[in-house]
Order: sequence, then C-alpha cells, then structure tokens
Amino acid sequence: MMCGAPSAARPATEETQRIAEEVKAQLEEKEGKTFDVFTAVEFKTQLVAGTNYFIKVHVGNDEFMHLRVFKSLPHENEQLSLHSYQGSKTKHDDLAYF
Repeated sequence: MMCGAPSAARPATEETQRIAEEVKAQLEEKEGKTFDVFTAVEFKTQLVAGTNYFIKVHVGNDEFMHLRVFKSLPHENEQLSLHSYQGSKTKHDDLAYF
C-alpha cells in the first residue's frame, strides 16, 4: 500500500471489529444513543503518521455508519480515536474517504 492512499475495501476482520468496538462508546456519546448491534462489515486503511481506518459498521435494521478511526504510531502509545463518522448509510454505499 502506498503511503497516503487509501487501500481497496476488504471484508472486516477480527481486528477491525475490535477497533470498532474500542470507539463504540465515543460514537454513542456523540450520537446520544446506544447501539445494540455494532458489527464491522468492511474496511479500508490509509497510512499517514499512523493509520486511518475507514470502517463500515452495521448498527441494526438496514442502518449502517461509516467510521474514521485514527490509530497512532506504536511509540506514541495513544488510544484509538474516532476522528469522524457518517450516518444514514446503507449496505451498498461505497466506503469512501471522508
């Protein structure tokens, strides 16, 4: 993968699900609600001074959200942070850079 360019979308892995779960509380606080369903479906990565994860998450019924999560470099020892997110997404919406 080229530094700075997002990867192609690929199916979510156990690691992707773990990352989504780690920022779930941040999203729930911003949205003012809880999500009973929170399943990572697919993701892209982007290498920067750390890694951006773009994750499509199923949040129940036919609703999906796109998360942008930043993971710092290992030596910085920082927690994962929910950089931004997009709601009102569907299963078929492309996971694009935002």
